[in-house]
Amino acid sequence: MSQPTPTTRARRWWVPASPPARHLLVSTLALVAVVVVCENVDAFRHAQLAAMAYYAIAAAGLTVLTGLNGQISLGHGALMAVGAYTTALLLRDGSLPFGLAMLAATVITALVGIVVGAAAARLTGPYLAGATLALAVGLPGLAVHFDDLLGGEQGLAVNTPTPAQWFDDAAYFVTGTDLGHQKFLAYVAWGTLLLVLVLLANLTAGRYGRMWRAVRDDEVAAALAGVHLGRARILAFVVSAACAGLAGSVLAMVVRLTAPSGFTIVLSLSLLTAVVVGGLGSLPGAVLGSALLVFLPPAVTDLGTELGLNAVRAAQLAPLVYGIVLVAAMLAAPSGVAGLGRRVWSRVRNGRSEA
Repeated sequence: MSQPTPTTRARRWWVPASPPARHLLVSTLALVAVVVVCENVDAFRHAQLAAMAYYAIAAAGLTVLTGLNGQISLGHGALMAVGAYTTALLLRDGSLPFGLAMLAATVITALVGIVVGAAAARLTGPYLAGATLALAVGLPGLAVHFDDLLGGEQGLAVNTPTPAQWFDDAAYFVTGTDLGHQKFLAYVAWGTLLLVLVLLANLTAGRYGRMWRAVRDDEVAAALAGVHLGRARILAFVVSAACAGLAGSVLAMVVRLTAPSGFTIVLSLSLLTAVVVGGLGSLPGAVLGSALLVFLPPAVTDLGTELGLNAVRAAQLAPLVYGIVLVAAMLAAPSGVAGLGRRVWSRVRNGRSEA
């Protein structure tokens, strides 16, 4: 039997043995990286980072539903609308702390997820996709029907939160700079994202994750093993819906406006695209796919203007290049960006071990 090398012993020393401890360590290191990045970029980048965070929250929940449980949903944009409108209504008078508003938006969207998940528990494949597509098309229209309460086509303005004095003082003590409004929202969005990722990573690494994978891989074998298929599907849908509602809550506070035009079918398709390109079943892949969703179109638009195109043509070039990149990514990495990264790392590690 080969003895562990010094490198292996060192890795075992600083990497915790239990998955929850490893997830907490990774999230702590990621939080440090977020602070470093936020302290060295401008307000526009803060807004982009916040957008990436709330997209990643919703995409992480969709990863649980689609990547782990095998249910295709095209209605997560509508579930984000539930969270966003709940937050806008609760923060209207400014008396409720924004943390409680985010929690309430998550709970209410989870309740909606129970109803939708129970109705869709018997559906699979294209039938489930069609049912959730109807949800994505129909639910935002309620804002137009109940315009007195939900603002109609104009939507609702959202009172964005301000940092508590102790948080402002702590941020200044740590970073030595003032905490601007956009930077504070970026911190809120990324703190929420990291918390969601830790919770989902612990959840999927345990019994529920194994149950969802069993249902996805072979429903008959899972049923013979004692898994209740309907309950497993509903639970996955509820967890995914809660993430979508929380993402919608963060979106409402960052954008400062909640309107039906922000929650069209395009949003649901974009989330599904982020999950597929990042890597089905991979939480880091959901973050990578969200980064591509946020940063690629503006970069293409800026490149088009630098090449001499006017603003309109440069903006029209962005969707074309975005589609080409997505097709190329799927051809080069069928398992997503995260899967490609795992394969490259495995080859590098095997090469080192052979050397």
